[in-house]
Amino acid sequence: MSVTRTGEPSTDPDPDPRRWWGLVIIALAQLMVVLDVTIVNIALPSAQRDLGMSDATRQWVITAYTLAFGGLLLLGGRIADLVGRKRTFVIGLIGFAAASALGGAAVSPGMLFGARALQGAFAAVLAPSALSLLTTTFTDPKERGKAFGIYGALAGSGSAIGFIVGGLLTEYLNWRWCLYVNVPIAIVAVFGAFALLHDRPGHPGARLDVPGVLLGCGGLVAIVYGFSEAQPRGWNDPFVLSLFAVGAVLLTVFVWWQTRAPSPLLPLHIVKDRNRAGCFLTMMLAIIGMFGLFLFMTYYLQVILGYSPVKTGLAFLPLTLAIITGSTQISARLMNRVAPRMLMVPGMVLASSGMAILTQMTVNSSYTTEILPALLLMGLGMGLTFMPVFSTATAGVAPHDAGVTSATVNTSQQVGGSIGTALLNTIATTSSTAYIAAHLTDPARRAQVAAEGTVHGYTVAIWWAAGIMLLAALVAGLMVTAKPPKHDAPTHTAVPESVT
Repeated sequence: MSVTRTGEPSTDPDPDPRRWWGLVIIALAQLMVVLDVTIVNIALPSAQRDLGMSDATRQWVITAYTLAFGGLLLLGGRIADLVGRKRTFVIGLIGFAAASALGGAAVSPGMLFGARALQGAFAAVLAPSALSLLTTTFTDPKERGKAFGIYGALAGSGSAIGFIVGGLLTEYLNWRWCLYVNVPIAIVAVFGAFALLHDRPGHPGARLDVPGVLLGCGGLVAIVYGFSEAQPRGWNDPFVLSLFAVGAVLLTVFVWWQTRAPSPLLPLHIVKDRNRAGCFLTMMLAIIGMFGLFLFMTYYLQVILGYSPVKTGLAFLPLTLAIITGSTQISARLMNRVAPRMLMVPGMVLASSGMAILTQMTVNSSYTTEILPALLLMGLGMGLTFMPVFSTATAGVAPHDAGVTSATVNTSQQVGGSIGTALLNTIATTSSTAYIAAHLTDPARRAQVAAEGTVHGYTVAIWWAAGIMLLAALVAGLMVTAKPPKHDAPTHTAVPESVT
């Protein structure tokens, strides 16, 4: 009988020979969830015209998804632990497909917003189930490195793939297919899950921490909602400040309650682990910078350089390939030989360097000589970082905590994405307005100055993103002190011997 990395005896004398096919199903589901964050971005102008959305409300096509996703992830992770990950994986797939079909058939803005919120809710169940299934399926350090290399590549490149698929579907079919496309993917994944995935039974006798659900999810929803509203309302708006204050209070009470709850929603030993906390924070900071890149480069390529949706999507392809290369060909091969931070720190420095190159772009920049090198550096850096973050954050977790740990990783992504979109977009808009006001001396050059001001705003925000990436490198270097997996003791547990 073999021993798992959590110190528990394995119930299977030999690894499941079909586990790699199971990885395909898990990766397919994760890709669907991740790319859906961005696949709608390119289709949004078409959907806005078709459904008659106003400029003020169109953001809810994106925000409704990330708000439900980020706010409900902890609940989804705990449900996966209680009910069983395979069961919640299948439920999440079916619900996500149904919500996607509803969104594709939307006849009004409200119907589309509601469908996107339902997608986010079911994604909050599906994503932690997928990652925890991966965690409990691959326990051998060498195989774990390969599996998480693939998973990390998809997590990092899924958003960029969404731009490509969204551009193709929007240009050659229509925007509704950006939602309908999830249905066949989910059907394949459901049949694959029944045939290939195995899981320990859930814990139906355990109680769900209802006060923790209300406090934790309420606090996260308030914070994410606050950042989403900061863009149209402004950071000093009383409503935005009230949301931040309510979120902070709810999360503070949530932490206090978790020390007393009989069955806590988020066992605090998970975040007290120095390595795990460092991974959560590194992931959040990395995603802040990456979402800023996607937002500004999409508008830069389409509005400033005049690219079509398909050409814009294809422009992100080198970034996607670089992420896959960095994750599967570099990180996965080195993870068992070097400490995780030896991959994460250089990765974030590389990504920051790519950002710094983008700060030099102008209204007439060449894609080949100025944009492409930056995207390649960004991709390699992200690929180096994501895989060790996912692997280290979920390593040594007791099986009954695998779901909530996976949910916390995903929560750091969604919260980071919300913060990045709101923060960097506000910086870009403010900088653009100030530039235009200072340089608009000749009315005949209004269009030219407006374009220059827009690009100036992007570059200022990208400087901020580059700095945030360097901060992520610093956090990884100081907090993530784990050794290479091959040096872990076979009885490594979820609770560290000492927390500093």
